[in-house]
Amino acid sequence: MAIKRAAVIGGGSFGTVIANILADNGVEILQWMRNESVADSINQEHVNPDYLPDTKLNPALRATTDLKEAVEGADVIFVSVPSKFVRQVVGSFASDLKPEQALVSTTKGIEPDRFLLMSQVLEELCPDNPVAVISGPNLAKEIAKRELAATVIASRNSDLRRNLQESLSCSYFRVYASDDLYGVELGGALKNIYAIVSGFIAALGMGENTKSMIITRSLAEMSRFAEAMGANPLTFLGLAGVGDLVVTCMSPLSRNYRVGYAIGSGQSLEESVDELGEVAEGVNTLRYVREKALELDIYMPLVMGAYEILFNHADPKDVAKGLMTGAFASDVEFALPSHKI
Repeated sequence: MAIKRAAVIGGGSFGTVIANILADNGVEILQWMRNESVADSINQEHVNPDYLPDTKLNPALRATTDLKEAVEGADVIFVSVPSKFVRQVVGSFASDLKPEQALVSTTKGIEPDRFLLMSQVLEELCPDNPVAVISGPNLAKEIAKRELAATVIASRNSDLRRNLQESLSCSYFRVYASDDLYGVELGGALKNIYAIVSGFIAALGMGENTKSMIITRSLAEMSRFAEAMGANPLTFLGLAGVGDLVVTCMSPLSRNYRVGYAIGSGQSLEESVDELGEVAEGVNTLRYVREKALELDIYMPLVMGAYEILFNHADPKDVAKGLMTGAFASDVEFALPSHKI
């Protein structure tokens, strides 16, 4: 069944971009947010002043502060709030959902207590509803300018994948499909850690060879961790893996990159967060992933080094140099396993 009506839960930049694309594609769309003045601005001025002040939104996009109004009758509900609020917000309307209403997470993060990704939180809260995730190299400000971009929709429900592709695809936004829900979502969460590391490297003025080494070894760590968690490591060769990793590690638009750059420039974690105005997702993700890697004995030198820099005041240069003295290993572990070196 084609998507005729959708809701976006969250008033941030990416949620607004998704809502605007849907409106452009003729989907009836209602965006929920807590801030009444921003909702009024979207409805009257067709602008999100807090996150996309320079983007004129489709007049058909409507906003509300009434959560029940937003989700009632929606074929698909995009959940686009920070990871720490997903359970609370979705839990407040979960009992009102009908089984045919689908949930799509756009949030890249991890719930720490049981190391749950957002799709797992949604499945736990709404076990009767189909679930999908969207992830990829999607800097919202560029998409808002209609610069060419692509993303990945992952779901075990093939009809939902196809309907989401049709509803979100347009001349500047291409949507690919995957059934590796866990791998696509892990890519979106893990890459934030390595964006922080890339920020360190850039601030220290290290060369292009170093940056390239960091990104490719980051990809190796991500896929190694993902396989240990039950995902398909080949997912990381696509947009949700290497695509998202590259854009986040190379762009000053990335909050995580900016945190790393500030710390590499001599600021403390507290100072960098104050300057940014919010905690980047990668800071918390780093803590959770390090703990899980230690628990499962997964070799992740960049994660361990980044943790020492952020929380124990280690020198970022030592982390980069540590890669040169670590255990010898194959370039691509899934092509040449370690026992065959």
